[in-house]
Amino acid sequence: MKKVDLPRAFIERVSKDSFLGDSLLEALETEQPVAIRINSSKGNSTFTGLEEIPWSKNGFYLKERPVFTLDPHFHGGRYYPQEAGSQFIDSILRQLDLPEEPVILDLCAAPGGKSTLIADFLQGKGLLLANEVIQNRSKILKENLTKWGAKNSLVSNNDPADFDGLKSTFDCILIDAPCSGEGMFRKDPDARNEWSEESVNLCASRQKRIVMDVWDSLKPQGFLIYSTCTFNAQENEDNIRWILEQTDSKIHEINLPFAKTGRDGIGYYALPSELKTEGFYVVVIQKSGEERAQKNKNKKKGTLTRLKREAWHHEWIGDSKADLVQWNNYVFALPEGSSELVEMLHSQLRIIKLGTELGEISRKGLIPHEALVFDPGILSAEAPDISLTYEQALHYLKGETFSLEGKQGFNTVSFEGTKLGWIKHLGNRFNNLFPKEWRIRMRID
Repeated sequence: MKKVDLPRAFIERVSKDSFLGDSLLEALETEQPVAIRINSSKGNSTFTGLEEIPWSKNGFYLKERPVFTLDPHFHGGRYYPQEAGSQFIDSILRQLDLPEEPVILDLCAAPGGKSTLIADFLQGKGLLLANEVIQNRSKILKENLTKWGAKNSLVSNNDPADFDGLKSTFDCILIDAPCSGEGMFRKDPDARNEWSEESVNLCASRQKRIVMDVWDSLKPQGFLIYSTCTFNAQENEDNIRWILEQTDSKIHEINLPFAKTGRDGIGYYALPSELKTEGFYVVVIQKSGEERAQKNKNKKKGTLTRLKREAWHHEWIGDSKADLVQWNNYVFALPEGSSELVEMLHSQLRIIKLGTELGEISRKGLIPHEALVFDPGILSAEAPDISLTYEQALHYLKGETFSLEGKQGFNTVSFEGTKLGWIKHLGNRFNNLFPKEWRIRMRID
């Protein structure tokens, strides 16, 4: 990787900032740590001898960066590579006074690290709506949340302004705001090339707009978690002061003993000069006011058909408590009792992931969807499975076929207990049903 110098204007500004200082500049020239977060619904870590991240329940440091693309467990959603500083969100969520089944919005969610963290925190309770405005990035978000396997998660592809019809809907909103990316300088040369003082100013203005676009959708007494991966006050402390002036809200005190308190006591920083992290800033704001019953009108006629669980059965479906809905010819599993809320969200937004998709109803029966195999809370233990070797797993993930014994019909395939996807076994060969857009493209030999 070609060496790219830190921007001159950035060096000058940090050197003059007593809060940051030259120690930050020195840290940005060192090698970044590698961190992951384990999916608690899919068993223990497949790595050994890991160092725990003290502020994240399921976070760990790796001694070196593996080739994640060549690890079937990664493709099966067994863990997620996530920068350690951003995992402060785990500690924050556990300190908030949220309802037993909270409704949480991750507004700027791609590629999905914080969304999978929220899903892990919820443990199947409540509902997570993960949103991404850029279409291509929303597809990546959908892939990562699908592989994580949580029926209480939805993905939408909307601009923040589209949430204006969702008054007082969310108990908590996470806005990991698009920023100038100073915290990315250590691992991404492009971030250094793209940085400028003008970019900082543009980002600060856009962040204000994003917050205000969704403010009304936060319930009174609800929590707004605001974060960036940058170090400057304009996008962080100054923006928080502005938000407090524009809204009836206050900073909610949290305890993050490992982080550095922000300028004037506003928020917290994970600084690479002080912790094994990249750059991360976070603060929690609580909305004031009293909660009132709010009726959001559907923008369009409901298109989801609720199915009676007792009248709809399939051998691959093991969760008897899920709400089942049909959209066109497709069946989806949702958290029990969530159908009305989900239908309202579905009518207001462009939903591209709806709970756990079970499959398509055809004349010959259910054609299983890839989401079903990744959700351990839905997939029945009776679903037929074929265990693959490491080499077979990689060839499967490339979309290839090979000689494989098994029962004719639809089978799941797995590697060391991690489900990878579906095949349709035809007796002397099989059809590889791993999605084309997810397949490994690099050489594996």
